[in-house]
Amino acid sequence: MRRNFSNRQDEEEAEINLTPMLDVVFIMLIFFIVTATFVKEQGLDVNQPDDDKPKTVDPDKKSIVVRITSRDRIQIAQRDVDPRNVRSNIERLHAENPEAPVIIQPHADSRTETMVLVMDSARLAGVRNVSLASN
Repeated sequence: MRRNFSNRQDEEEAEINLTPMLDVVFIMLIFFIVTATFVKEQGLDVNQPDDDKPKTVDPDKKSIVVRITSRDRIQIAQRDVDPRNVRSNIERLHAENPEAPVIIQPHADSRTETMVLVMDSARLAGVRNVSLASN
């Protein structure tokens, strides 16, 4: 019988009391929650536009379309224009409609030099909104 009694004592001594460990874990959890609320993260201030809506395009304000053909001929308003007169034509159309963007439509077989000439002429004419479109 004595042996049975010693086995019971060993079993009682081998038990681990988890209550203090759980108390420590909860105290640490509360500590981390309280300290995490005071941490300020660094970030960038972003200036968002005033209007979230896209601007509607007025049908009266048409864009200035400059087409470049496969043989590097420049067409503005459905007529051929000499490369030296591109800037003056864009200036005239831009003066008539200051908010109209210039859209350049180069042909796939046209030279890049002609497209750059038209882009430079548009920028020199004072147009800020110059874009490219595919044919």
